[in-house]
Amino acid sequence: SFAISSTMPKSGIAVGLKKGHTVTERPLAARPANRRRSNKHVKFVRSLVREVMGFAPYERRCMELLKVGKEKRVLRILRKKLGQLSRAKNKREELTEIIRTSRMK
Repeated sequence: SFAISSTMPKSGIAVGLKKGHTVTERPLAARPANRRRSNKHVKFVRSLVREVMGFAPYERRCMELLKVGKEKRVLRILRKKLGQLSRAKNKREELTEIIRTSRMK
């Protein structure tokens, strides 16, 4: 149950390392390498939406926990909510930055 690279030619036999139906590989369109690139307009719209809509309930809860100092608990909640550890870390940094700016005002 290990993946063999797709560059290996198929033999047309049902068993073995090169098993599988022989087909001609068609060239796939190049996928965008970095989808996270945002321009000025997108940044402005996101800030406007954040200003109008405010924070989601889970974000408010996480901000309260961050104020108390429960960073590990916040990471667990965000990971469960967002599905990935890296996204959870980014969101935690974003929320701590928001708290920091609100305290400076």
